[in-house]
Amino acid sequence: MTIRLYDTGARQIRDFTPLVPGCVSIYLCGATVQAAPHIGHIRSGLNFDILRRWFTHRGYDVTFVRNVTDIDDKIIAKSAAQNRPWWAIGYENERAFNTGYDVLGCLPPTYEPRATGHVPEMIEMMRGLIERGHAYASEGNVYFDVRSFPGYLQLSNQDIDDLRQPSGEGETGKRDPRDFAMWKAVKPGEPFWETPWGPGRPGWHLECSAMAHKYLGSAFDIHGGGLDLVFPHHENEIAQAKAYGDEFAEYWVHNAWVTMSGEKMSKSLGNSVLVSEMVKHWRPIVLRYYLGTPHYRSMIEYSEE
Repeated sequence: MTIRLYDTGARQIRDFTPLVPGCVSIYLCGATVQAAPHIGHIRSGLNFDILRRWFTHRGYDVTFVRNVTDIDDKIIAKSAAQNRPWWAIGYENERAFNTGYDVLGCLPPTYEPRATGHVPEMIEMMRGLIERGHAYASEGNVYFDVRSFPGYLQLSNQDIDDLRQPSGEGETGKRDPRDFAMWKAVKPGEPFWETPWGPGRPGWHLECSAMAHKYLGSAFDIHGGGLDLVFPHHENEIAQAKAYGDEFAEYWVHNAWVTMSGEKMSKSLGNSVLVSEMVKHWRPIVLRYYLGTPHYRSMIEYSEE
């Protein structure tokens, strides 16, 4: 029996053929640890746990990488608001995510790299992209030149001239407003790492491209994540990796959201239901069944009923 997957990039169901016979390599965009997980967050980990288990059941040797984004704007903002170290907030919520995965029966990943532990790999990737003419340094920032990469936006099927220009808050010296930050120059009071282009911190997209390359090499089978990551995150990952010379992911697999009243479950919208609260009222196996039974590409409209 052939395993078939819907590939977001191809916009069709494709027969799965691994790059290495008998082996499957998967990179899943994991938690941004600025808050404890709600059931929308945990659905992605659970859906890909099911996929991973199915590959194992079919006799494949699976390498499963799920990263942790432990530095970003929201973590820094919470650090300032709570007067707590940024790393303390990240670690506290990373543990909450792992508790959520564990209680719902998700197997631990083969590797679970933290973004902050891979700055040297990010510097190496930025250096290579600058040398190839796909990136440039400006005022302590490093930006990816989106117009230098002809395949940009093929995953999300958009036209670059139709993109709404981002606010670009704190991102100065861009050649094009749509160029995205791979490295952000240090601001007063923020954590920073040293680079040849000045002190600062990594951009979200660069983190995943560098970690996928380190743990899975220049080409791997499946890149996964929530539907909301198709653009800009996965689109920008592809641009960086392929411009650097990687083949990157062969299949792109995205799970749909958990919604409430038609809106994506989100802490910022105030419509989230924490995993830790759910398991006080329902057995974890019930929650796993609730999140895992619908097709992974279908929305789940949550209600107490």
